[in-house]
Amino acid sequence: MGTALEDEDPNDLQLFHEAVKGARPVKPSRILHPPKKPKPIPRQLIRDEQQALIDSLSDHYIPAHELESGEELLYLREGQSPMVLSKLRRGFWVVQAHIDLHGLISDEARLYVAEFIADCKKRGLRCVRIVHGKGLGSRNKEPVLKHKLRNWLMQKDEVIAYAQAKSTDGGSGAVIVLLKA
Repeated sequence: MGTALEDEDPNDLQLFHEAVKGARPVKPSRILHPPKKPKPIPRQLIRDEQQALIDSLSDHYIPAHELESGEELLYLREGQSPMVLSKLRRGFWVVQAHIDLHGLISDEARLYVAEFIADCKKRGLRCVRIVHGKGLGSRNKEPVLKHKLRNWLMQKDEVIAYAQAKSTDGGSGAVIVLLKA
């Protein structure tokens, strides 16, 4: 059994050589396309967005009004029907997502809450649970994040109302939040 060239008709080979005798080799740079430059990473934009999330929640916010009933956290944005808060407390809306702030320091928790609410807004979620803890592990055995979370949530336009979770959902260590549709 011979090679492909031996099996070819000699006239075909001569015709081929005749056809390509004036040809020049193509330069490799003309064959290979240079790799495309990667898209730049908008690092400053990412930093700006993170800072905006942090800045959007202040520990020093003083609400114009809030509803208090002892230690229970309750809030209803001005202009909303009291029925909204009543429905929220009774569990009318299904909790669609939740986060747990246990073990986070205040600054970490603030950023986590801001990112969580922004993500929920993007995903179109209405009802969420935020577990802040009861403060049993804190220095003074007081819930530090509970009070800060209350102020942070009141500053977010997306928040319509919030109420302390039912005991089965975390009780005084969690809050159920209703977000704008």
